[in-house]
Amino acid sequence: MISTVALFWALCVVCLVNMARYFSSLRALLIVLRGCDPLLYQYVDGAGFFTAHGQPSKQVRLVRYIWKRYYLDHHDEEFIRRCERVRGQFVLTSALCALVFISLVGLAIWH
Repeated sequence: MISTVALFWALCVVCLVNMARYFSSLRALLIVLRGCDPLLYQYVDGAGFFTAHGQPSKQVRLVRYIWKRYYLDHHDEEFIRRCERVRGQFVLTSALCALVFISLVGLAIWH
């Protein structure tokens, strides 16, 4: 018989791995963005994105830019591919985090 607690922890590990992949892809996207569109890079606070002094309002701009698929009009194909990848990983990671939360609530009720 499979332990529900072991399944929960396995789900947490999968979620953490996907979060790491998402942040790595986001970092790679910012590197590509710095080269192909410096103005947009500054607009989304690319230099301070992963720092403690980063500006959350500018970081939300990048999330909105990717979520609403404004990148489809961009001239660089590599940038478009990276945005698609980041968008897909964001959706996957969000769904996994929601599943972890629901599993945690279910586990609290079950035990």
